[in-house]
Amino acid sequence: MADNPTSPLLGGAEQDREQRPRSQRSNTSLRSQRSRRSDESTPLLARSGASNGHNASSPAAASSRSLQNGDSGEGKPRRRWPTILALTLLSAVIIVILGLGFAAPAIVEEYSKEAIVFEPTDLSIESFTTSGVTARVRGDFMLDASKVRKKAVRDLGRAGTWIARAVESRPSYVKVYLPEYDNILLGTALVPAITVDIRDGHTTPLNFTTDLEPGDVDGIRRIAKDWLDGRLGQLRVKGQADVPLKSGIFSLGTQTFSESLVFKGKDIPAIPQYNITKLNFHEVELSDSERGMAADVSLTVYNEYPITFTVPPLAFDILVPGCASDGDFILLANATTGEIRVTPKQELNLAVSGIIRQLPDTLTTVCPGLHTSPLDSLLGDYIHGIDTKIFVRGADRPVGDTPSWVSELIKSVIVPLPFPGHPFDNLMRDFSMANVHLGLPDPFADPDSPEAQPQISATVKALVNLPREMNFPVSISHVRANAEVFYHDKKLGNLDLHKWQKASSTRIEAHGQEQAGLAVESIVEKAPLNITDDDVFSDVVQALLFGGKNVVLGVTADVDVESETALGKFVIREIPAEGGVPIKPLSGNGNESFAPQVGDLRILDTTRSTFLIEARVNMTNPTNYSATVPYVNINMLNNDTVLGFAVARNVRVVPGQNNNIPITATWDPAGHGGQLGLDIGKELLSQYISGYNTTLTLRTHEGTIPTQPKLGAALSSIELEIPTPKLDTPKNPNRPDGDSDERDENAPRFIDDATMHLLTSTASFTLLSPLRHSTLFVTHINATAYYNHTDPVGEIFYELPFAVPPGATTSPRLPVEWSVGGVGYEAVKQALGGTLKLDAKATVGVRLGLWEETVWFTGGGIGAHIVI
Repeated sequence: MADNPTSPLLGGAEQDREQRPRSQRSNTSLRSQRSRRSDESTPLLARSGASNGHNASSPAAASSRSLQNGDSGEGKPRRRWPTILALTLLSAVIIVILGLGFAAPAIVEEYSKEAIVFEPTDLSIESFTTSGVTARVRGDFMLDASKVRKKAVRDLGRAGTWIARAVESRPSYVKVYLPEYDNILLGTALVPAITVDIRDGHTTPLNFTTDLEPGDVDGIRRIAKDWLDGRLGQLRVKGQADVPLKSGIFSLGTQTFSESLVFKGKDIPAIPQYNITKLNFHEVELSDSERGMAADVSLTVYNEYPITFTVPPLAFDILVPGCASDGDFILLANATTGEIRVTPKQELNLAVSGIIRQLPDTLTTVCPGLHTSPLDSLLGDYIHGIDTKIFVRGADRPVGDTPSWVSELIKSVIVPLPFPGHPFDNLMRDFSMANVHLGLPDPFADPDSPEAQPQISATVKALVNLPREMNFPVSISHVRANAEVFYHDKKLGNLDLHKWQKASSTRIEAHGQEQAGLAVESIVEKAPLNITDDDVFSDVVQALLFGGKNVVLGVTADVDVESETALGKFVIREIPAEGGVPIKPLSGNGNESFAPQVGDLRILDTTRSTFLIEARVNMTNPTNYSATVPYVNINMLNNDTVLGFAVARNVRVVPGQNNNIPITATWDPAGHGGQLGLDIGKELLSQYISGYNTTLTLRTHEGTIPTQPKLGAALSSIELEIPTPKLDTPKNPNRPDGDSDERDENAPRFIDDATMHLLTSTASFTLLSPLRHSTLFVTHINATAYYNHTDPVGEIFYELPFAVPPGATTSPRLPVEWSVGGVGYEAVKQALGGTLKLDAKATVGVRLGLWEETVWFTGGGIGAHIVI
């Protein structure tokens, strides 16, 4: 090329430029230059040496010498001016390059910062090395002058970069520092040689690999902790590099670049959202004698970044919060992951396997000042659908071929992960009670004690659904609960089952649409029922007494269960349970099936207007429920007037027939109702001894249950009307078996028969006293006997008292004033030596101890023996 007289001065430089990256615009520029050079018939600077290019001086040197020697020979006057022109142009180009590259660095730097555009298209980690990673970067580089704000900078930058065309960097190290963290070294990247077109609007595709090495590991952990704790409001990053640069044949020297970027707000990436798609717990064998629990988790995470890499197998520690709230963690499980292939803008499927070897004591021990342990809180939030957090920490144990620096980097980094709750609707189903026993409050108990509340004993049965995630053997040994009882969606009260009750469980395998479950049975003893709404309780009792159908009480409860698994015993607290408890009505046939019968009667005390009796009552409980009555006091009424009260103490009522229930009753109509009470009481007694169908009304009051006055007052709106208890009368020894009369079998037979003596005009009566332990006195009698219900037979007026002892008694002969000439008297005479059915009406004075009363009596069908 040096021997060719038509070669330009910078032929070698042209070749260098042709080897540079070309854009579409560079082709046009080259064609224009070639068209200008085609008009030259001689080189720009003629050679003056020998033809041997190796020994000759360069054309530029020869021209320079000729100028210095002042060569003005007339034979060569035309060579001077082209030489001067070429040197001038060359000097101008050098001056422009040097001026733009060195004389105006501020302008070039400003132009570069504002015009540079780099669009990454792919970032992938090709491999993990022993000291870092090898990453491949793909992207498009371009300078866009339209982004430069100042016109002068934009014009000068566009001109300078057009002249330079391209810039080439040599291999260099880029170091990244964090000024706000004591200027720690974040990492180092080895960037290979890169050539880019720096002309405005020209795009250079880049594709290169770089070796990345982490810097200060402890410092990186500090940043990660601040980021995870939400304290990383912004992050200032400073990149620094010493880069050898050249443009064409011109070396621009080693340039020191330093650039700071501030990331804040959305620029700082957040922990990616994930979705747990599968969770499976199952039992595993750890050794010949030990078993543990394995957890297999499948989850999906969306990668929104243009980055591709393969995460090597990693080991983690799964931590849960302890009792303290300031970073007190408890190691729960060890977890591992396999290789994870991360692709840009794709959803990733991750599989994590964990092993729980045992439950640490710190996990199951109740926290100071609380009633729950860390495990209680974790499980409680989970089954109630409350999101909680678990913590994942890198384990200090490499897995497989994973480089040790990876474990070193993550071993102290704790990442909080949201652990979404899983509400188990109807976790406990088929909740019911059997063998229900109701105990009334103890009247002598402290009003605030459980004994002062109604108490329920029952066999509680429930079917606990086993979540599909639980695929391991489990049994339940104890249960307890706090339950709320409702009636028609209104709260009745609280059922206190806070004491642990023994339980047994049987696994029921899944079938059809029904999932697997545990059939749990527990016997509850004397659980207090705290009535919170007396009106609702009154409605329940009224429905039981008069509704004639089952009463369904709704029960909602938070149940604690003590379970046994391969990990040992632990408590799962506050499992929501809901069910209905049907209670049969107290009477299905009105109140007749509840009607009591008095088997024995004893007078305990008397006053002028009152008497206290003790009775042994036989009754039928038509329900399947039993009850214990420590004490109850109930008013007895007739015609809406209180006549007295009955008291039961330490009584146990069982389903079916109940005999000899001890009841005490006080007859005191005057004390409760004054003269009106006396009149109503007298009328009731008269109707009762005459065989009328009388009733008593039972009504509670504030003193019914001394420790629960509000409960007694609330129930007072419910009145239970029962037939007046029938008194058993002794058998007349003079009446043959099977002999009967026309009277109602259920009517009291205080007068069994009579004997009339015509000659002496007297009559005697066989009296049957229901009092087996007391003697009744008749103080006076004013009676009339009738034949055929209307025809008088005779009258008896007797003012002398006589005794009626227990059993069958024959009264004294009472004087009779016959109704001579009447139809009734004639019927008596005609029946001489036989019997005659007579009716009687009488006013009788009676005395029992100190108590006295005058009553009336009407009797029919009395068999009278007529003798001479």
